[in-house]
Amino acid sequence: MNMPSKIEKKQAAAKLRKPPRDFSYTQNRELSWLRFDNRVLDEAFDESVPLFERLKFVSIFESNLDEFLMVRVGGLSDLAELKKQPVDNKSNMTASEQVDAVMAELPGLLTRWESIFKSIEGKLDTLGVHRARVDSLTPEERTFVTRYFQAYVSPVISPLVIDPRHPFPNLRNGALYLACGLDGVTDEESLLGLIEIPASMNRVVEIPSPTGTYSYILLEDVILACLDSCFGSYKPLDRALIRVTRNADIDPDGEGVEEEEDYRQHMKRILKKRLRLQPVVLAVSGSLEKATLKTIRKALELSRRSVFTCDIPLDLGYVFGIEGKIPEHLRNELLFTPFKPQPNPTIDMARSIREQVLQHDKLLFYPYEAMNPFLDLVHEAAYDPECISLRITLYRVAKQSRLCESLIDAAENGKEVTVLMELRARFDEQNNIEWAERLEEAGCTVIYGSEGFKCHSKICQLTYREGMALTRLTLLGTGNFNEKTAKLYSDFMLMTAHPGIGEDANLFFRNLSLGNLRGDYRFLGVAPVGLKPLIMRGLDREIQRALAGEPARVFFKLNSLTDREVIDKIAEASCAGVRVDMIIRGISCLKPGVPGKTENVHVRSIVGRFLEHARVYAFGVDSDMIYLSSADMMTRNTEHRVEIAFPVLDPTCRALVHEYMGMQLRDNVKARSLTSDGTWVPVERAEGEKPFNSQEALLERAYRNAEPAAEAKPAPAPEPQAATPEVQKVQATVIEPEPAPAPQPEPQVTKPAPETSARREKPAGKTKAIERHRPGRVRMGLGLIGLGLKTLITGKTK
Repeated sequence: MNMPSKIEKKQAAAKLRKPPRDFSYTQNRELSWLRFDNRVLDEAFDESVPLFERLKFVSIFESNLDEFLMVRVGGLSDLAELKKQPVDNKSNMTASEQVDAVMAELPGLLTRWESIFKSIEGKLDTLGVHRARVDSLTPEERTFVTRYFQAYVSPVISPLVIDPRHPFPNLRNGALYLACGLDGVTDEESLLGLIEIPASMNRVVEIPSPTGTYSYILLEDVILACLDSCFGSYKPLDRALIRVTRNADIDPDGEGVEEEEDYRQHMKRILKKRLRLQPVVLAVSGSLEKATLKTIRKALELSRRSVFTCDIPLDLGYVFGIEGKIPEHLRNELLFTPFKPQPNPTIDMARSIREQVLQHDKLLFYPYEAMNPFLDLVHEAAYDPECISLRITLYRVAKQSRLCESLIDAAENGKEVTVLMELRARFDEQNNIEWAERLEEAGCTVIYGSEGFKCHSKICQLTYREGMALTRLTLLGTGNFNEKTAKLYSDFMLMTAHPGIGEDANLFFRNLSLGNLRGDYRFLGVAPVGLKPLIMRGLDREIQRALAGEPARVFFKLNSLTDREVIDKIAEASCAGVRVDMIIRGISCLKPGVPGKTENVHVRSIVGRFLEHARVYAFGVDSDMIYLSSADMMTRNTEHRVEIAFPVLDPTCRALVHEYMGMQLRDNVKARSLTSDGTWVPVERAEGEKPFNSQEALLERAYRNAEPAAEAKPAPAPEPQAATPEVQKVQATVIEPEPAPAPQPEPQVTKPAPETSARREKPAGKTKAIERHRPGRVRMGLGLIGLGLKTLITGKTK
């Protein structure tokens, strides 16, 4: 009898320790992301989108891809250098295999990107929006360009000749350079010339053009047109624009903060280091001789597959700058109809926002509704003598932030203002550092996220003292407290005076200031400890219902789904008979419709005029349990960040979320459906079904609901009521506590009422509504409701 070898013994032991993963219903994260960015590019091909808006989608595709290469491919490239590479738990691919797969996909994507840019730009040219090229300048244009170069550009640029005494310089990440081979005046070998395109100058240079048209030339083309005069006696032999994308996946916490070093100074040092990290790819626009390109490639230590050439401008960010220059008579044809976020119909902006939130929870839905109620509330609090403190977490802040100015006003007015500023928000670090310094100078207490855990939650709490009583208003969002993105991103914000949520928020801020990430909360699901268990328990509840023969359903709206444990639990729910509907804008490592695995899972994506950013978790066929959250179902969010999921307890707010999500599930214009092979396809319309664009429908709804408020005469009247959503209102419920080993009678908490005003209609059933007869005071029963929610989050009954 043959004895098993040592290798066979190890393999057998490994099987006993850890069951093999099932990869039949999962796909690689990086390839899923590339398919998402291809969906963004699809909008550039969509002829129903105004022409200039299509050009903006071409630019967004490139910007997305730049960040992907810097962060994801850059990080994987580092891992690929390891002797023992980690293996992806969704595709069983090593880091080097993932980089290979990405590099194989890029040429086709970039060819598609280049072709649609040329097509769109050609159509814009015929309409009178013209980009001048060096090889097609008219005599008048060439004269203008030459004079502009001599007057404004030549004094600024610093041409550099690369030779043994002038080594190859550090090319900054994302910066534009003109490169050319140079013919020496002696017997020297051909040399390399470089000119950095000055970032301090306007990149778009307007050229005189007939009335009703707009002509411009890019700054790099101005230099290119005058290149022969830039290198003295050296003659350029070839020429091209180049741009290096470097690895930006640097861990600020992994670099180590020096003793007695201010954390802001540490982050400034990290940002400088990012500019010099290892190159990932080189983009070339133009034509370079093989020898010239090889010199550049070798200096950057890049392989041939990491060099991509094209015949269009690099860094299309300039596109957004010329939007305002489009002639007036062309704007209706080339751009989306201008939209202004509308007032929320449940809020009277002529009355105190604080008093209205005390009476009734408010739900804002950006960008369809304006952010003004939140901004006005914080500004109001800054000057309210009864407001004693303001506390907030900030992740990405507008460069010109009315919110931050109000926080500064509050501090200067003697309020206690605490700001957790996350300095590690990638690519917003510098802006956050500057705001942190301003806030601290004004007297705010500024703290930073815990080491190894970015604070990605969006929460603000205002505390008031009325006599001996304290009241708290808690403001929770799915997106950033950012005035700029609130006009572009689709997000929810809940404004509530719910005492239980207020107590949890108070505890949350106290834990943040102490660096405690393992807080125990009754209503909020807080990562890195309490959020994933909340999701798992919600799924488990529906699984048990399905196994008992009851209807069961789960709905998720996310940006991305990559967490393997959550994916496996969703697959388990599908196998049990739970219907799972998901709207996922970006990455989905789960493949729906796989026989015997994910047959009951349905995944859609919506990419349109606004960026879908809200996160919603709903459980039950009637969505009796709804949470909004800052967190995607990605391991980085569920285990390595500070995130918050918060329940929507108010019946009106719940019905609104239900209605909004129902509209998005009806979308058959911008929606795509994910297939079992991981690709996106247009949603099929039933015979006779009318086109339905959910974003356009939500725009129309916002305008329609704002009309009655605009027509109403200002007068001290009862609080305005929202247009009643055409959905059935369902009482909020929580998961029953798990039976203990020695069961004891437990209170009936099947339908805790989340009412925040005694004026509201009481729900049907025996469970008593929470009544706030005085701010800050609640009747008995709050503890029982909190116990039920705590059970959902922690699994503990005590």
